[in-house]
Amino acid sequence: MADPMKIRATLQGDTADVRILMRHPMETGTRKTSSGVVPLHFIQSVVVQHNGKTVLDAQWSQAISQNPFLGVRVKGAKVGDKISVTWTDNKGDKRTDEVAVSAGS
Repeated sequence: MADPMKIRATLQGDTADVRILMRHPMETGTRKTSSGVVPLHFIQSVVVQHNGKTVLDAQWSQAISQNPFLGVRVKGAKVGDKISVTWTDNKGDKRTDEVAVSAGS
């Protein structure tokens, strides 16, 4: 199973500022080592949901950097609302993590 994502969701007015750090090697399939080429391994799909409703559905490729960071702003959020993030990679691995929206500072 993949490492947990670090997700922060803070309220700024009526908009949640969501910041996501995903731990993933994001291999392009072109990097060479002494034992040969490192196989392609990257996140293909990212879905962000606010209280079960999809607010972002992205398709990625191997052009995204290792341990990608994603920022999203979700309008109409309230303190305590649930933000869920799911990614799926090209090898079929999947990870879902959830956080509650907190009050901004």
